[in-house]
Amino acid sequence: MIPIIVDHRERSSGIKKELIKRGLDVIEKQLISADFIIKTKDLSGKILTIGIEKKTINDFLNSIIDKRIISQLMEMKRQFDISLLIIEGTENIYEIRNFHPNSIRGMMASIAIDFQTPILQTRNHRDTAGLLAIIAKRLEKPHSLPSLLKKRKPLTIKQQQEFLVQSLPGVGAQTAQNLLKKFKTIENIVKASEKELIEVEKIGKLRAKQLKDLFEKEY
Repeated sequence: MIPIIVDHRERSSGIKKELIKRGLDVIEKQLISADFIIKTKDLSGKILTIGIEKKTINDFLNSIIDKRIISQLMEMKRQFDISLLIIEGTENIYEIRNFHPNSIRGMMASIAIDFQTPILQTRNHRDTAGLLAIIAKRLEKPHSLPSLLKKRKPLTIKQQQEFLVQSLPGVGAQTAQNLLKKFKTIENIVKASEKELIEVEKIGKLRAKQLKDLFEKEY
């Protein structure tokens, strides 16, 4: 049976124990990217890897606020042949926090379209373990490999630049594009003065100061 590599931080979630109960081969490691990794082979014998990030609903919302989800997905696209995102929980994602619904919808659309990462939802840790078990068992069937494990087109430099600038505090997709159109490179954005930053649409005095503090203050 195909083994599932589980990040050591998932030990307390109960998912590892559930996977073992289901008779799966589980390997616990300290993972840099993703919470679970499943390795398989395509029909030609080439080893392919699937990286799976699991977030509770609250953690998913927090990762939108601090833009952590963007950097995590970018890293997964670099590291794995296929990326999956599991959102775990039964709460209404649009009601549990004071969060504008369009912000959530926009991020989900970006994950599915820009990052080409499917979003799967589970109810709890047992449901998550069950889903991982189904994925692992499905990958054992050779006929399912061509469609499931097709190599995704990597992000272009332009897309990576936009996502990187979007990770800055208070910078959304449109503002990131405005900054890149004006300054051309990320290096020029970092070197720009507050006065130059303020000239960009949707960058006010406060946001310009926040960006300069971020760029210039010592760690």
